[in-house]
Amino acid sequence: MTEVPSKTNYMLSFRKLGIPLLAVAVTALLSCGGAASSGEGSGDDEKVIYIGGAVLLFALLQYVIFRIMEERFRRKQKMLEDLLNKKNEDLHREMEKTEALLSNVLPKNTADELMAKGKATKTKYNFVTVLFSDIQGFTQIAEEMNPEVLIDELDKFFFHFDSVVEKYHIEKIKTIGDAYMCAGGIPEKNRTNPVEVVLAALEMQKYMNNLKKTSLVQGMKYWDIRVGIHTGTVIAGVVGHKKLSYDIWGDTVNTASRMESSGDAGKINISGTTYEFVKDFFSCDYRGRMPVKYKGDLDMYFVTGILPELRDEKGEPNARFRFKMLLIRLEDVEDAVDRIFIEEATPDLYFHNAQFARNINAQVDLLAHAEQLPDEEFIYLKLASIFLITGYMTDYNNPAEASFGLMREMLPSFGFDESYIVATRHLINNSFIGRYESVSDKILHDARYDYLGRIDYLKLTERLLRERREHGREISVENWIENQKKHIADHEFLTRTGKLLRSVSAEDQVKALLDWYK
Repeated sequence: MTEVPSKTNYMLSFRKLGIPLLAVAVTALLSCGGAASSGEGSGDDEKVIYIGGAVLLFALLQYVIFRIMEERFRRKQKMLEDLLNKKNEDLHREMEKTEALLSNVLPKNTADELMAKGKATKTKYNFVTVLFSDIQGFTQIAEEMNPEVLIDELDKFFFHFDSVVEKYHIEKIKTIGDAYMCAGGIPEKNRTNPVEVVLAALEMQKYMNNLKKTSLVQGMKYWDIRVGIHTGTVIAGVVGHKKLSYDIWGDTVNTASRMESSGDAGKINISGTTYEFVKDFFSCDYRGRMPVKYKGDLDMYFVTGILPELRDEKGEPNARFRFKMLLIRLEDVEDAVDRIFIEEATPDLYFHNAQFARNINAQVDLLAHAEQLPDEEFIYLKLASIFLITGYMTDYNNPAEASFGLMREMLPSFGFDESYIVATRHLINNSFIGRYESVSDKILHDARYDYLGRIDYLKLTERLLRERREHGREISVENWIENQKKHIADHEFLTRTGKLLRSVSAEDQVKALLDWYK
């Protein structure tokens, strides 16, 4: 293989050969010139001049060649750089196309895992709602209808269904002929998926009913769909090597399919299990225990619509409906923040960690219930308790602001608007500055400092001391004891329930503190 000379090689060649030859030539010419001026020499001097001229010419020629080759090298280098950049751009575009294609076929987190590892793990989900829809009498319709028109109609239906499931963050699984299958609660786990899947089913039903009315007016045949829904456990994952497919398996899938086949045209048939999760949102007619193939008799309900008090004049979910959904989503937010603590919190957070956050949240639930806090106020309080100490993970010296940042980043994705963010921030800020204006402020205070009245207080205070030291706050044991004694003496629980639950005297706690550090 012939190696293309590099620019560096030509430069070295010129320096090693061209420059010395030029120096020799110039020296020779100068010597001859001096000799000629003094009248010395004759023919020999002329030969020297000729030789010197030849050498000079050779050196100049070498220099010219060097410059030519340098320019050629520069052009070639530029061409190669341009080619490389184009190849990189083409590769980047192809990767984007691949990622986009995978995202259309697979859930994003599954697609990302597949791109990174070359495979995707199968996952068990314990709370998933599966929907099946099927067109009534499709076999007969297919026999009587022009194939192209048939496919166009199916495409129109499924296109609309796709937009509906996307609206409610439901994962489309697949279509098989005239059957449409989707599932809520995957790949992102949530507790609202039964309600969201039923909402999607109602929108699908409404769309088909509108088409039915149009067809009847025009004297055309219409299509009716059956919808079946069931909630339970599934296994989800990718199957195939060349033609990848995201699918779910399990008894829940089979039962949902039986709900569809056991239903009536134009109606939404749900299992007794799903009913228990959606009964506070929707009107349902009990069908009784119906026989199901391979399942025996199962409770079934027809969903007739949103409860009157939860819908507006158009039959859509109203503000009260959305509020009830936010109450459920509080638990999803709590789980999400807990995962952040587990995955991202540093080991040196011995006190302000996931366990302490769980304790605060649990105590807020207890105190809010005991103090009969209204639901409207509970949402703000609960959000404040969830995010209260999250800031210690990223900014130990200014945790309140860091907590605000995480809260603002996360809450919109769970459906909480700016009003909730502002109100929650106010409660967190009051907790850090020690201002207690409302019952919610007092509950959050008692939940945060509940450990002061617990029997494990001594272990917790030792962890807090260790944590502060490792975050640059040097303090002696003696000074720490004095600070804690003052903290215990000055502290009081502000709610009636808090006082009843934590009635340990300050004197007893101080004595136990002193004994602990002896």
